[in-house]
Amino acid sequence: MAIDDELIDGLLKDYEKPEDLVGEKGLLKELTKRLLERAMAAELTEHVGCGKHERKGRKSGNARNGSSSKTLKGEFGTLPIEVPRDRNGTFEPQIVGKHQTRFTGFDEKIISMYGRGMSTREIRQHLEEMYQVEVSPALISSVTDAVIDDVRAWQNRQLDACYPIVYMDAIRFKVRDGGHVRNKAVYLAIGINMSGQKEVLGMWIADTEGAKFWLMVVTELKNRGVGEIFIACVDGLKGFPEAIEAVYPETEVQLCIVHMVRHSLNFVGWKERKQVAADLRLVYSAATAEEAERQLAEFEAKWDARFPTISRSWRANWTRVIPLFAFPPEIRKVIYTTNAIESLNMTLRKVTKTRGSFPNDDALLKLLYLALRNVARKWTMPVRDWKAALNRFAIVYGDRMPLE
Repeated sequence: MAIDDELIDGLLKDYEKPEDLVGEKGLLKELTKRLLERAMAAELTEHVGCGKHERKGRKSGNARNGSSSKTLKGEFGTLPIEVPRDRNGTFEPQIVGKHQTRFTGFDEKIISMYGRGMSTREIRQHLEEMYQVEVSPALISSVTDAVIDDVRAWQNRQLDACYPIVYMDAIRFKVRDGGHVRNKAVYLAIGINMSGQKEVLGMWIADTEGAKFWLMVVTELKNRGVGEIFIACVDGLKGFPEAIEAVYPETEVQLCIVHMVRHSLNFVGWKERKQVAADLRLVYSAATAEEAERQLAEFEAKWDARFPTISRSWRANWTRVIPLFAFPPEIRKVIYTTNAIESLNMTLRKVTKTRGSFPNDDALLKLLYLALRNVARKWTMPVRDWKAALNRFAIVYGDRMPLE
């Protein structure tokens, strides 16, 4: 909409300092008030079919009936306005809804601050300092509670038919439950879609992390449309691979090598950790599965006398270690670790670090969902070397690759 320069000059004729424009009693606030009231007056004219000084609307039998006061909250602070009424009580203005007490966009600012980890107290202080608006903790809770419906819709959305790679892991948070604070597990699944982009497939809360719950998670993924997973990258939780294979029998389960190494080093003193880690690297960085097994035999000969548990662990999980050797080095970097999901976990911990515990599961879910939404906005590029990985997948899993 074009605005005449003469009109602007007239509005600014008494302008001397910024406060005259954007201050508590500045021009912008007054102009917003006048425009809102004029717009509602025009809406009422259309509703009752008569002008301001006409007694009764044409054929409507309705008429104007004064106004009522309302106070809006927004970036301009608090703004008292007069809302016109009709005699029949049927008028509901569109520009400012009947029960609306906050200006458009104000709720989104509260949600944005909440999603970045700000506590209720910090949000209140920020709004008061920036906009001279006082909001109650109940208001902030009410605004953010509206996100729960979005969480449920997101959690139940239909997923793609194929995710070549899926990472699964759990992260723990303290949640009040029945008068006690419990250390609950939040299960997360990240998929790499056919375009090579990361996507959080869902999150689930349970009292503990266990293979039985993971079975429920992968079953839900199946029910939401995921027909194919080529490689599932997981940690060393007992029974986890079997839970995946019960639902996706053709999926290759790749144990996270980083988790394997960390577990191995738990048995080694500080003085020898560097050397043991270097010898383990010779195993998982080998060119082929056969070479890796030869390196593991050498590791056993060197270290079994002192740390027999390490080689036994690798031998016991060997079928879950070797899937990565079917791929060239640049693709192995994508599948040999759950770093993608651990990086996400680190972000979630930063967002939640100001909270000792959450009052309930929903409070935890809504904050994690908002944090995940912020992270997902940055996932605009495919993972590195994705085209090469996709071509390799087409060779190895050709009959299971989707046609489109």
